[in-house]
Amino acid sequence: MTVMQPSMKSRENSENKLYEQALRLATRKKPDLAQAKGLLETAHVAGDRRATYALATWLLTGNTVCSKDVRAAVRLLKLAAEADIAPAHFDLAVSHETGQGTRKNEKAAYRHFVAAALNGDDAALAEVGRCLYHGIGVGRDRKLAEVWFRRADMMGISIR
Repeated sequence: MTVMQPSMKSRENSENKLYEQALRLATRKKPDLAQAKGLLETAHVAGDRRATYALATWLLTGNTVCSKDVRAAVRLLKLAAEADIAPAHFDLAVSHETGQGTRKNEKAAYRHFVAAALNGDDAALAEVGRCLYHGIGVGRDRKLAEVWFRRADMMGISIR
């Protein structure tokens, strides 16, 4: 068991507060995206990879305070994926499969779909099955694909 030093705990609490405050600002009735972005950037620099992922999603699509920049988004997705943020793995898989913001790499796409699924992203279950069924980034294995499809179906994910 790792015992955290008091300064580490207070830093983590501070990061959590910044991220949570940014979420509140971004999702209230009249969002303050500029202030939320500032808090997310501060939390990202402090190491909160949830904030890193949030900034990446804004860069993927762009919004009123953040211009669309898919390459920058992919760089942030990679950092968030290193912390096993499931949706970061999923979005990174899509980027690798489509070649948006990074070079196309179906093997990397498959690996990230698996990582997303193993970290709790239910939609990734169907994507792993699809990759296995069609041989995308991995050898075709339709029997194993069916296992993943059944699991996706159990989680309420439509696969067909």
